[in-house]
Amino acid sequence: MARKYTNPGAAAILFAMAALAFGCAGEGEPAKTGAPEVEGRGADTAKWWEKLPRAQWAAYERVAEELEWFEVYRVFDDVYAIYEPGQFEEVISFLIVGERRALLFDTGLGVARLRPVVARLTDLDIMVLNSHGHYDHIGGNHEFSEIGGVDIPYAHESAKGAEHEKVADYVTGDWLWKETPADFDPQTYEIKPYAVKTYFEDGDLIDLGGRRLEVLLTPGHSPDSICLLDRKGRRLFTGDTFYLAPLYAHLEGSNVGEYKASIDRLVALEPEIDHLMTSHNAPVAEAAYLSRVKDAFEAIATKSAAYVETDGAFEYQFDGFSVIVPASE
Repeated sequence: MARKYTNPGAAAILFAMAALAFGCAGEGEPAKTGAPEVEGRGADTAKWWEKLPRAQWAAYERVAEELEWFEVYRVFDDVYAIYEPGQFEEVISFLIVGERRALLFDTGLGVARLRPVVARLTDLDIMVLNSHGHYDHIGGNHEFSEIGGVDIPYAHESAKGAEHEKVADYVTGDWLWKETPADFDPQTYEIKPYAVKTYFEDGDLIDLGGRRLEVLLTPGHSPDSICLLDRKGRRLFTGDTFYLAPLYAHLEGSNVGEYKASIDRLVALEPEIDHLMTSHNAPVAEAAYLSRVKDAFEAIATKSAAYVETDGAFEYQFDGFSVIVPASE
């Protein structure tokens, strides 16, 4: 299937022009200029949409999707990546299909309805489990009735949702470039509350039928961060603990020491893993990156890595990723 992003830079300009023509940009608001309006996310954010389409996606089967906000790919026979490249986070939710039921690892931004997308991919019962409680991973939770989680205060607070004022910026300016669904209103965007029915602890197993997923608590990026280990498939679903982009250890609730400890734990599993299933930008990375991230945190601790200062934080640069830590670290 032909991709939408034949010329991302041009598409961004056209979208900005259309927004002005139809009033979508707001009275008196300028079109995109390429000025870096994405703050707190690293040094290289200007015109981020010009990196699209990312070459890694060409390796996977594009699944026809009626709702253009999402791009859906079959990464493995039993794993779908549901990708939202129209917003800066480029978040990926994973649908993992077993013989008896399926698990949806994250629900994205909530800009477009996710449940109809999932229903077209499987007719099995769905359980939602979030890699953590940040807005771009829980936006569609309210559409589902069976939700799992971890029993800690941070996760309970996330389940209350987020009112418009807390998330409004994420669907304005250079955070957003792709046309949103007709029924989406950035002026009322919010993360709706949801109810967790089942709580999981570290080491718990989720049996999907022919596929078992082990819950690993991996705090650091956030207090409630988890990974899912599929030993049979030799895959680790990393959430925001790792992906091929800046890793955030500087946000509210982040903890550099806990992040390092979680990576140390995951490195021990590296011989059992072939694929890291990552939740931003591209869906798969090689397991060897775990050791590289371990080395990165050690270099940060000893101040032996190069960094740039951005938005009051330090971004340490490595091959294929970076790590952003508070300037006090």
